[in-house]
Amino acid sequence: MRKPLFLLLLLSLAACTALPPKNSDNICSTFREKEDWYDDAKKSFERWGVPIHIQMAIMHQESRFVADAQPPRPWLLGFIPLPRASSAYGYAQAKDETWDNYQSKAGSSWGADRDDFADAADFIGWYCDISHSRLGISKLDAKNLYLAYHEGHGGYHRKSYLQKAGLVQIANKVARRANLFQSQLGDCKKELESESWFFW
Repeated sequence: MRKPLFLLLLLSLAACTALPPKNSDNICSTFREKEDWYDDAKKSFERWGVPIHIQMAIMHQESRFVADAQPPRPWLLGFIPLPRASSAYGYAQAKDETWDNYQSKAGSSWGADRDDFADAADFIGWYCDISHSRLGISKLDAKNLYLAYHEGHGGYHRKSYLQKAGLVQIANKVARRANLFQSQLGDCKKELESESWFFW
């Protein structure tokens, strides 16, 4: 009897680790709760040069930090499941084809998973780095980095977002959140850096 109970406990603990942060609107609270996330986001920043607050603002918009986030599934007649509108999945809402491209070109492990925070943060950094090199978007420009992230590099180049007023409003919201996260991070960065060094 003990073995099934032990396995059930392990499954419960695994489920808890995948829960989104309790206060996702405060980056300090998020990083304190999810102890490895700051180091993961920092590694992405060091590799790709995309600031932590911008990575987190994009991820917040895409998934609200839900590990297995997916687009809603439509239902026919209320009970027949239809295919989802997109293959987007995970923290970064990366689509299948884009994720495969990331794995083949970014020098990342083929074991990388979209529902792993470290891999998702690295993916966002990689994608925004391409937006910078290919489209000339500053790595400090959260609004346009998000527009390129959402529309794809080709769509951004064609300025497809100009036909989507709602999307531009969302991009402005991402920029405001990035500014908020940057301000919040200023209050706890020393603490996070100290803990990062201690547990290294």
